[in-house]
Amino acid sequence: MGFRGPGVSHQTVLMEWTRAKDWLIGAAGMVIVLGLAVAIAWWVVSSPASGVAAAPAPSPTAGAEPTAAAEPPAGLRGDEVWLADLALDAGTVAIAGSLLQDVRAVGQGVVTGPGGMVAERLAVDATVPFDVVAGELGDGTVVRAADGGQVLVVRTVQVLGRELDVNATGTVRVDAGRLVVEPRSIDLGGPGFLSDALGAAVRRLVTIEHSIDGLPEGLVLQDVAVQGDGFRARLSGEDVKLVP
Repeated sequence: MGFRGPGVSHQTVLMEWTRAKDWLIGAAGMVIVLGLAVAIAWWVVSSPASGVAAAPAPSPTAGAEPTAAAEPPAGLRGDEVWLADLALDAGTVAIAGSLLQDVRAVGQGVVTGPGGMVAERLAVDATVPFDVVAGELGDGTVVRAADGGQVLVVRTVQVLGRELDVNATGTVRVDAGRLVVEPRSIDLGGPGFLSDALGAAVRRLVTIEHSIDGLPEGLVLQDVAVQGDGFRARLSGEDVKLVP
């Protein structure tokens, strides 16, 4: 391109060089744009190399904001203390034969005095471990999470003098303040007609009805979901007496 042959004017060579230069600039610009697009796409779909996971979704109690502008009750006595908010985080809480893990409690309008401690409103998120629930059904029972947010109960039961290995799958719900799992499908490990015939007989033996004992009066189970390590329970109540 730098060699000018016979019959090629200086102006023609200059025009060719200008076109080549413009083409190179355009190509370089395209490469830069593509590079930026790839970098942005990679940033969006990838996570940091350090392996830091995204923050988990807030639990129901995490949304309770401090009520700094709240006013104490008019009837507050001299021997009482009023707290607009009171939060508690505990890895494990044992109460009256029950065991809770990863506990998060938020109380609002808490009054403490000679008569005890009472929360105007109290919300609690806690995990009921699978082992605690399985122990109520009998030794050797296994309770674990199943696909689709369901629960799998594995237990050996006796029917008509024979032992049967039962795999029951069901969904969890709240019934009258209790954690309930009623099987929707039962597998006895044999032909389908056998499971259908004996399903009704073993259903009650693999049905979970768990009450969280030892809770303060007024605190009631409202919702429950299945997670990897147990049942995540949400409890709430009003005028809950925390300390007698």
